[in-house]
Amino acid sequence: MNAPLASPLALTEHPLWLALSAYEVGPADAALGFTARLARENSWSKRHAVRVFEEYRRFLFLAMTAGHDVTPSDAVDQAWHLHLTYTRDYWERLCPEVLGAPLHHGPTKGGGAEGTRFFEQYALTLRSYEAAFGPAPADIWPDARQRLHIDPLARRVHPHEALILPYRWLFAGALLTLLLYVLWRIVLWVLDLSTFTDLILFCCTSGWGLLR
Repeated sequence: MNAPLASPLALTEHPLWLALSAYEVGPADAALGFTARLARENSWSKRHAVRVFEEYRRFLFLAMTAGHDVTPSDAVDQAWHLHLTYTRDYWERLCPEVLGAPLHHGPTKGGGAEGTRFFEQYALTLRSYEAAFGPAPADIWPDARQRLHIDPLARRVHPHEALILPYRWLFAGALLTLLLYVLWRIVLWVLDLSTFTDLILFCCTSGWGLLR
């Protein structure tokens, strides 16, 4: 079960990796395939969901070969959660036929000691990932602080019950509002200057008429 980690060069010859590379979740003729469902449930693009599924395969490889407990990234964990809902596929295909052993998903028990354990375990997972596959993609495998302190703050929100705006939209809106305000002040200043200029011209014209 805990065979030595393969190097990136030897990985293509590892029997477990060969089996995982060919493994797909669910029936091939499903109208809504696994990666499409993964994209829909997480508001991801199809391309990103495909990438996450590939990283899930890599996580499964590490879980069976790293020689230590491994912790997935948040994105990979979403793929794992979804796969567990395909109960027959997970327990009757993946575990016995591909992994050769059961792989259970255990949540944290909570508390400071557990937080420290998972922090160290995730950092160790990243090191094992790099040993087997090379550097992990940061957009799917962030650092331990992001994974254990920030990502868990995510909450499920129904779009019919809340207006969801990315922070970048709020920043862009604030910048646009500031620019419009500055433009408006410039227009007012130009109008005031024009009025002042007209007043000066009127006085000069009137004065010249009186002198004549």
